[in-house]
Amino acid sequence: MSGGVLVVGGSVGGIRTARALRNEGYAGVVTVVEAESHLPYDKPPLSKAPLDGDAHVPLLTADEASELGIELVLGRAAVELRPQAKQVVLDDGVFLGYEELVIATGAAARPSPWTGPDVHVLRAIADARALRVSLRGANRLLVVGAGFIGAEVASLARKQGIEVTIVDPAPTPMARVVGDDLGQRFSQLHRANGVDTRFGATVSSLEQVDGGMWAELSDGTKILVDAVVVGIGAVLNTRWLESSGLALEDGVECDEYGRVAGAEHIFAVGDIARWYQPRQEKAARVEHWTNAVEQANCVAHNISHPYSTLSHDPVAYVWSDQYDWKIQLFGTRNLEGSPAVVEQSDPFRLAAVWQDSDGRASGGLTVNWPKASVQLRRTIAAGGPAEQVHAQLAGTAVQA
Repeated sequence: MSGGVLVVGGSVGGIRTARALRNEGYAGVVTVVEAESHLPYDKPPLSKAPLDGDAHVPLLTADEASELGIELVLGRAAVELRPQAKQVVLDDGVFLGYEELVIATGAAARPSPWTGPDVHVLRAIADARALRVSLRGANRLLVVGAGFIGAEVASLARKQGIEVTIVDPAPTPMARVVGDDLGQRFSQLHRANGVDTRFGATVSSLEQVDGGMWAELSDGTKILVDAVVVGIGAVLNTRWLESSGLALEDGVECDEYGRVAGAEHIFAVGDIARWYQPRQEKAARVEHWTNAVEQANCVAHNISHPYSTLSHDPVAYVWSDQYDWKIQLFGTRNLEGSPAVVEQSDPFRLAAVWQDSDGRASGGLTVNWPKASVQLRRTIAAGGPAEQVHAQLAGTAVQA
Protein backbone atom coordinates (compact mmCIF):
# COMPACT_ATOMS: atom_id res chain seq x y z
CA MET A 1 0.00 0.00 0.00
CA SER A 2 1.40 3.42 -0.82
CA GLY A 3 0.58 7.05 -1.47
CA GLY A 4 -1.64 9.64 0.11
CA VAL A 5 -1.62 10.69 3.75
CA LEU A 6 -0.76 8.08 6.36
CA VAL A 7 -1.82 8.93 9.92
CA VAL A 8 -0.18 6.78 12.58
CA GLY A 9 -2.32 6.86 15.71
CA GLY A 10 -6.09 6.89 16.14
CA SER A 11 -5.92 9.56 18.83
CA VAL A 12 -8.13 12.65 18.74
CA GLY A 13 -5.29 14.41 16.91
CA GLY A 14 -4.99 11.63 14.37
CA ILE A 15 -8.70 11.24 13.66
CA ARG A 16 -9.33 14.97 13.56
CA THR A 17 -6.48 15.29 11.05
CA ALA A 18 -8.10 12.66 8.83
CA ARG A 19 -11.51 14.32 9.05
CA ALA A 20 -10.07 17.79 8.48
CA LEU A 21 -8.22 16.64 5.36
CA ARG A 22 -11.57 15.85 3.77
CA ASN A 23 -13.02 19.16 4.97
CA GLU A 24 -10.06 20.92 3.34
CA GLY A 25 -10.81 19.19 0.05
CA TYR A 26 -7.96 16.69 0.09
CA ALA A 27 -8.91 14.01 -2.46
CA GLY A 28 -6.05 11.54 -2.05
CA VAL A 29 -5.86 8.35 -0.04
CA VAL A 30 -6.18 8.83 3.75
CA THR A 31 -5.20 5.90 5.98
CA VAL A 32 -5.23 5.75 9.78
CA VAL A 33 -3.23 3.06 11.58
CA GLU A 34 -4.21 2.36 15.20
CA ALA A 35 -2.63 -0.18 17.54
CA GLU A 36 -5.89 -0.84 19.41
CA SER A 37 -8.53 -3.01 17.77
CA HIS A 38 -11.39 -0.74 18.89
CA LEU A 39 -12.76 2.01 16.70
CA PRO A 40 -10.89 5.20 17.64
CA TYR A 41 -12.41 6.81 20.71
CA ASP A 42 -12.19 9.93 22.84
CA LYS A 43 -9.95 9.81 25.93
CA PRO A 44 -11.47 12.42 28.33
CA PRO A 45 -14.56 10.26 29.09
CA LEU A 46 -12.30 7.52 30.48
CA SER A 47 -11.93 9.50 33.72
CA LYS A 48 -15.04 11.67 33.45
CA ALA A 49 -17.88 9.32 32.44
CA PRO A 50 -19.92 7.82 35.33
CA LEU A 51 -18.54 4.55 36.66
CA ASP A 52 -21.82 2.75 36.05
CA GLY A 53 -21.63 3.42 32.29
CA ASP A 54 -19.31 2.70 29.36
CA ALA A 55 -16.69 5.35 28.60
CA HIS A 56 -16.31 4.39 24.93
CA VAL A 57 -17.18 7.47 22.86
CA PRO A 58 -16.17 6.87 19.21
CA LEU A 59 -14.28 9.58 17.34
CA LEU A 60 -15.17 7.95 14.03
CA THR A 61 -17.66 5.20 13.24
CA ALA A 62 -17.13 2.61 10.52
CA ASP A 63 -19.92 4.19 8.46
CA GLU A 64 -18.39 7.64 8.80
CA ALA A 65 -14.97 6.32 7.79
CA SER A 66 -16.52 4.74 4.70
CA GLU A 67 -18.43 7.90 3.77
CA LEU A 68 -15.29 10.04 4.15
CA GLY A 69 -13.07 7.57 2.33
CA ILE A 70 -10.82 7.07 5.35
CA GLU A 71 -9.24 3.63 5.58
CA LEU A 72 -8.87 2.35 9.14
CA VAL A 73 -6.13 -0.19 9.87
CA LEU A 74 -7.00 -1.33 13.40
CA GLY A 75 -5.10 -3.66 15.72
CA ARG A 76 -1.79 -2.94 14.00
CA ALA A 77 1.04 -1.01 15.65
CA ALA A 78 3.79 0.90 13.86
CA VAL A 79 7.20 -0.46 14.87
CA GLU A 80 9.55 1.51 12.63
CA LEU A 81 9.68 4.64 10.49
CA ARG A 82 11.97 4.78 7.44
CA PRO A 83 11.87 8.41 6.30
CA GLN A 84 14.25 7.99 3.37
CA ALA A 85 12.02 5.30 1.88
CA LYS A 86 8.83 7.09 3.03
CA GLN A 87 7.67 3.89 4.70
CA VAL A 88 6.20 2.81 8.03
CA VAL A 89 6.71 -0.78 9.15
CA LEU A 90 3.86 -2.45 11.05
CA ASP A 91 4.11 -5.18 13.67
CA ASP A 92 2.90 -7.80 11.18
CA GLY A 93 5.75 -6.99 8.78
CA VAL A 94 3.64 -4.97 6.34
CA PHE A 95 5.25 -1.86 4.84
CA LEU A 96 3.01 1.18 4.32
CA GLY A 97 4.22 3.93 2.01
CA TYR A 98 3.11 7.54 2.18
CA GLU A 99 3.32 10.89 0.45
CA GLU A 100 2.68 12.73 3.72
CA LEU A 101 2.95 11.22 7.21
CA VAL A 102 1.20 12.46 10.35
CA ILE A 103 2.56 11.15 13.66
CA ALA A 104 -0.23 11.00 16.26
CA THR A 105 0.71 8.10 18.55
CA GLY A 106 0.31 10.12 21.74
CA ALA A 107 1.28 8.69 25.10
CA ALA A 108 0.66 5.67 27.31
CA ALA A 109 0.15 5.54 31.05
CA ARG A 110 3.37 5.30 33.02
CA PRO A 111 3.44 1.68 34.20
CA SER A 112 2.37 0.91 37.73
CA PRO A 113 5.07 -0.34 40.10
CA TRP A 114 2.57 -2.96 41.25
CA THR A 115 0.45 -5.53 39.44
CA GLY A 116 -2.72 -7.44 40.19
CA PRO A 117 -6.29 -7.87 38.95
CA ASP A 118 -7.48 -4.87 40.98
CA VAL A 119 -4.52 -2.57 40.30
CA HIS A 120 -5.21 -0.22 37.41
CA VAL A 121 -3.79 2.55 35.26
CA LEU A 122 -6.16 4.62 33.12
CA ARG A 123 -5.22 5.54 29.56
CA ALA A 124 -7.14 3.18 27.27
CA ILE A 125 -10.72 1.91 27.03
CA ALA A 126 -9.61 -1.53 28.26
CA ASP A 127 -8.22 0.17 31.39
CA ALA A 128 -11.50 2.00 31.99
CA ARG A 129 -13.58 -1.13 31.59
CA ALA A 130 -11.35 -3.16 33.89
CA LEU A 131 -11.52 -0.42 36.52
CA ARG A 132 -15.30 -0.32 36.34
CA VAL A 133 -15.46 -4.09 36.90
CA SER A 134 -13.19 -3.79 39.96
CA LEU A 135 -15.22 -0.97 41.48
CA ARG A 136 -18.60 -2.68 41.17
CA GLY A 137 -17.98 -4.62 44.34
CA ALA A 138 -15.43 -2.31 45.95
CA ASN A 139 -15.90 -0.34 49.13
CA ARG A 140 -12.38 1.16 49.42
CA LEU A 141 -10.27 2.68 46.65
CA LEU A 142 -6.67 3.85 46.80
CA VAL A 143 -5.66 6.49 44.23
CA VAL A 144 -1.92 6.95 43.76
CA GLY A 145 -1.26 10.37 42.24
CA ALA A 146 -3.40 13.48 42.69
CA GLY A 147 -3.08 14.91 39.20
CA PHE A 148 -6.09 15.38 36.94
CA ILE A 149 -6.66 11.66 36.29
CA GLY A 150 -6.35 10.72 39.96
CA ALA A 151 -8.58 13.57 41.10
CA GLU A 152 -11.27 12.77 38.54
CA VAL A 153 -11.30 9.08 39.43
CA ALA A 154 -11.52 9.96 43.13
CA SER A 155 -14.49 12.21 42.34
CA LEU A 156 -16.29 9.49 40.36
CA ALA A 157 -15.69 6.91 43.09
CA ARG A 158 -17.05 9.18 45.82
CA LYS A 159 -20.21 9.72 43.75
CA GLN A 160 -20.62 5.93 43.81
CA GLY A 161 -20.30 5.93 47.61
CA ILE A 162 -16.83 4.33 47.61
CA GLU A 163 -14.37 5.29 50.35
CA VAL A 164 -11.33 6.93 48.75
CA THR A 165 -7.78 7.51 49.94
CA ILE A 166 -5.57 9.57 47.66
CA VAL A 167 -1.77 9.61 48.02
CA ASP A 168 0.71 12.00 46.41
CA PRO A 169 4.32 12.87 47.28
CA ALA A 170 3.66 16.61 47.00
CA PRO A 171 2.31 18.35 50.13
CA THR A 172 -0.05 20.33 47.88
CA PRO A 173 -0.35 18.38 44.60
CA MET A 174 -2.14 21.01 42.50
CA ALA A 175 0.47 23.59 43.51
CA ARG A 176 2.52 22.36 40.56
CA VAL A 177 -0.31 23.57 38.29
CA VAL A 178 -1.83 26.64 40.00
CA GLY A 179 0.54 27.57 42.83
CA ASP A 180 0.35 26.88 46.54
CA ASP A 181 -2.53 29.15 47.60
CA LEU A 182 -4.97 27.94 44.98
CA GLY A 183 -3.56 24.42 45.21
CA GLN A 184 -4.64 24.25 48.83
CA ARG A 185 -8.21 24.91 47.74
CA PHE A 186 -8.07 21.82 45.55
CA SER A 187 -6.76 19.77 48.46
CA GLN A 188 -9.62 21.04 50.61
CA LEU A 189 -12.07 20.12 47.84
CA HIS A 190 -11.07 16.47 48.23
CA ARG A 191 -11.44 16.60 51.98
CA ALA A 192 -14.80 18.39 51.77
CA ASN A 193 -16.04 15.45 49.69
CA GLY A 194 -14.95 12.85 52.22
CA VAL A 195 -11.63 11.82 50.66
CA ASP A 196 -8.81 10.76 52.96
CA THR A 197 -5.86 12.79 51.62
CA ARG A 198 -2.35 11.54 52.31
CA PHE A 199 -0.29 14.28 50.68
CA GLY A 200 3.45 14.42 51.17
CA ALA A 201 3.56 10.60 51.28
CA THR A 202 4.25 7.73 48.90
CA VAL A 203 3.19 4.09 48.71
CA SER A 204 6.07 1.90 49.90
CA SER A 205 4.47 -1.47 49.19
CA LEU A 206 1.25 -3.12 48.12
CA GLU A 207 0.43 -6.62 49.36
CA GLN A 208 -2.42 -8.80 48.17
CA VAL A 209 -4.26 -10.45 51.09
CA ASP A 210 -7.58 -12.13 51.69
CA GLY A 211 -10.21 -9.43 51.57
CA GLY A 212 -8.21 -6.86 49.62
CA MET A 213 -4.76 -5.29 49.57
CA TRP A 214 -2.65 -3.72 52.26
CA ALA A 215 -0.97 -0.53 51.13
CA GLU A 216 1.92 0.62 53.32
CA LEU A 217 2.76 4.30 53.09
CA SER A 218 6.12 6.00 53.56
CA ASP A 219 5.02 7.28 56.98
CA GLY A 220 4.54 3.68 58.14
CA THR A 221 0.74 3.63 58.12
CA LYS A 222 -1.18 0.83 56.42
CA ILE A 223 -4.46 1.07 54.52
CA LEU A 224 -6.71 -1.85 53.54
CA VAL A 225 -8.27 -1.29 50.11
CA ASP A 226 -10.18 -3.24 47.49
CA ALA A 227 -8.81 -1.56 44.37
CA VAL A 228 -5.98 0.76 43.34
CA VAL A 229 -5.70 3.32 40.55
CA VAL A 230 -2.18 4.47 39.72
CA GLY A 231 -1.97 7.83 37.96
CA ILE A 232 1.71 8.78 37.97
CA GLY A 233 2.10 10.35 34.57
CA ALA A 234 2.51 9.28 30.98
CA VAL A 235 5.19 7.93 28.65
CA LEU A 236 5.36 9.15 25.06
CA ASN A 237 4.84 6.52 22.36
CA THR A 238 8.07 7.30 20.50
CA ARG A 239 9.79 3.92 20.62
CA TRP A 240 8.83 3.13 17.01
CA LEU A 241 10.63 6.32 15.97
CA GLU A 242 13.95 5.71 17.70
CA SER A 243 15.78 4.53 14.56
CA SER A 244 14.23 7.20 12.33
CA GLY A 245 16.71 9.99 13.00
CA LEU A 246 13.93 12.39 14.08
CA ALA A 247 14.55 14.79 16.97
CA LEU A 248 12.73 13.16 19.89
CA GLU A 249 13.75 15.12 22.99
CA ASP A 250 10.53 15.44 24.98
CA GLY A 251 8.44 14.55 21.97
CA VAL A 252 8.72 15.00 18.22
CA GLU A 253 10.18 18.42 17.46
CA CYS A 254 8.08 20.52 15.04
CA ASP A 255 7.91 24.07 13.73
CA GLU A 256 4.81 26.23 14.19
CA TYR A 257 3.29 24.67 11.06
CA GLY A 258 3.45 21.13 12.46
CA ARG A 259 6.32 20.08 10.20
CA VAL A 260 8.79 17.75 11.88
CA ALA A 261 12.26 19.26 12.23
CA GLY A 262 14.76 18.01 9.67
CA ALA A 263 12.26 15.80 7.84
CA GLU A 264 10.28 16.35 4.68
CA HIS A 265 6.61 15.41 4.34
CA ILE A 266 6.28 14.47 8.04
CA PHE A 267 4.03 16.21 10.57
CA ALA A 268 3.12 15.50 14.21
CA VAL A 269 0.06 16.37 16.31
CA GLY A 270 -1.21 15.85 19.84
CA ASP A 271 0.58 14.82 23.03
CA ILE A 272 3.61 13.49 21.16
CA ALA A 273 4.26 16.75 19.27
CA ARG A 274 6.56 19.51 20.55
CA TRP A 275 5.58 22.49 18.41
CA TYR A 276 7.43 25.80 18.27
CA GLN A 277 5.25 28.52 19.83
CA PRO A 278 6.05 32.03 18.54
CA ARG A 279 4.31 33.71 21.47
CA GLN A 280 6.53 31.85 23.94
CA GLU A 281 9.55 31.83 21.61
CA LYS A 282 10.19 28.19 22.38
CA ALA A 283 8.99 24.70 21.52
CA ALA A 284 6.67 22.94 23.95
CA ARG A 285 4.29 20.01 24.19
CA VAL A 286 0.73 20.82 25.19
CA GLU A 287 -1.00 17.67 26.44
CA HIS A 288 -4.58 18.78 26.02
CA TRP A 289 -7.52 17.70 23.88
CA THR A 290 -8.26 21.14 22.45
CA ASN A 291 -4.66 21.67 21.38
CA ALA A 292 -4.64 18.31 19.56
CA VAL A 293 -7.76 19.31 17.62
CA GLU A 294 -6.34 22.72 16.71
CA GLN A 295 -3.04 21.18 15.61
CA ALA A 296 -4.93 18.62 13.52
CA ASN A 297 -6.86 21.34 11.70
CA CYS A 298 -3.64 23.26 11.07
CA VAL A 299 -1.77 20.24 9.70
CA ALA A 300 -4.69 19.18 7.50
CA HIS A 301 -4.78 22.66 5.97
CA ASN A 302 -1.03 22.72 5.43
CA ILE A 303 -1.02 19.32 3.73
CA SER A 304 -3.97 20.26 1.54
CA HIS A 305 -2.69 23.78 0.76
CA PRO A 306 1.12 23.61 0.89
CA TYR A 307 1.51 27.06 -0.70
CA SER A 308 -0.67 28.89 1.83
CA THR A 309 0.37 27.36 5.13
CA LEU A 310 -1.01 28.40 8.51
CA SER A 311 0.84 28.47 11.82
CA HIS A 312 -0.57 27.44 15.18
CA ASP A 313 0.35 29.39 18.31
CA PRO A 314 -1.91 27.98 21.01
CA VAL A 315 -3.21 29.27 24.28
CA ALA A 316 -2.84 26.07 26.30
CA TYR A 317 -6.19 24.86 27.60
CA VAL A 318 -7.34 21.99 29.79
CA TRP A 319 -10.52 21.22 31.65
CA SER A 320 -11.33 18.91 34.54
CA ASP A 321 -14.53 17.83 36.31
CA GLN A 322 -13.95 17.23 40.01
CA TYR A 323 -16.93 16.78 42.36
CA ASP A 324 -19.09 19.89 41.75
CA TRP A 325 -16.25 21.95 40.26
CA LYS A 326 -15.97 22.59 36.52
CA ILE A 327 -12.32 23.59 36.20
CA GLN A 328 -10.70 25.28 33.20
CA LEU A 329 -7.05 26.30 32.87
CA PHE A 330 -5.48 28.53 30.23
CA GLY A 331 -2.14 29.75 29.02
CA THR A 332 1.09 30.00 30.97
CA ARG A 333 1.00 30.47 34.72
CA ASN A 334 4.04 31.87 36.54
CA LEU A 335 3.77 29.95 39.78
CA GLU A 336 6.33 32.18 41.48
CA GLY A 337 3.90 35.07 41.20
CA SER A 338 0.48 35.48 42.77
CA PRO A 339 -2.52 35.67 40.45
CA ALA A 340 -5.32 38.19 40.86
CA VAL A 341 -8.36 36.27 42.09
CA VAL A 342 -12.07 37.02 41.77
CA GLU A 343 -14.41 34.88 43.83
CA GLN A 344 -18.14 34.66 44.39
CA SER A 345 -19.70 32.52 47.11
CA ASP A 346 -23.34 32.02 46.06
CA PRO A 347 -23.26 30.34 43.65
CA PHE A 348 -19.61 29.53 44.04
CA ARG A 349 -17.38 30.52 41.16
CA LEU A 350 -13.80 31.64 40.89
CA ALA A 351 -11.39 33.15 38.37
CA ALA A 352 -7.66 33.77 38.65
CA VAL A 353 -5.51 35.80 36.27
CA TRP A 354 -1.73 35.51 35.90
CA GLN A 355 0.34 38.15 34.12
CA ASP A 356 3.72 38.31 32.41
CA SER A 357 6.48 40.82 33.08
CA ASP A 358 4.80 43.35 30.77
CA GLY A 359 1.46 43.17 32.57
CA ARG A 360 -0.26 41.13 29.85
CA ALA A 361 -2.61 38.32 30.84
CA SER A 362 -0.61 35.12 30.39
CA GLY A 363 -2.64 32.48 32.19
CA GLY A 364 -5.96 31.86 33.84
CA LEU A 365 -8.04 29.52 35.98
CA THR A 366 -11.80 29.40 36.27
CA VAL A 367 -14.11 27.28 38.39
CA ASN A 368 -17.82 27.07 37.50
CA TRP A 369 -17.56 30.24 35.38
CA PRO A 370 -17.93 29.57 31.62
CA LYS A 371 -18.23 33.21 30.53
CA ALA A 372 -15.07 34.13 32.40
CA SER A 373 -13.32 31.22 30.70
CA VAL A 374 -14.16 32.57 27.24
CA GLN A 375 -13.13 36.10 28.22
CA LEU A 376 -9.83 34.98 29.72
CA ARG A 377 -8.83 32.83 26.79
CA ARG A 378 -9.56 35.62 24.32
CA THR A 379 -7.61 38.14 26.39
CA ILE A 380 -4.60 35.86 26.68
CA ALA A 381 -4.63 35.15 22.93
CA ALA A 382 -4.78 38.88 22.18
CA GLY A 383 -2.07 39.78 24.70
CA GLY A 384 -4.51 42.00 26.59
CA PRO A 385 -3.77 43.60 29.98
CA ALA A 386 -4.26 41.38 33.02
CA GLU A 387 -5.44 44.29 35.18
CA GLN A 388 -8.24 45.12 32.76
CA VAL A 389 -9.67 41.61 32.48
CA HIS A 390 -9.41 41.19 36.27
CA ALA A 391 -11.39 44.40 36.78
CA GLN A 392 -14.03 43.29 34.27
CA LEU A 393 -14.45 39.94 36.01
CA ALA A 394 -14.60 41.59 39.43
CA GLY A 395 -17.35 43.89 38.16
CA THR A 396 -19.30 40.93 36.80
CA ALA A 397 -19.03 39.11 40.13
CA VAL A 398 -20.33 42.15 42.03
CA GLN A 399 -23.33 42.48 39.72
CA ALA A 400 -24.31 38.81 40.01
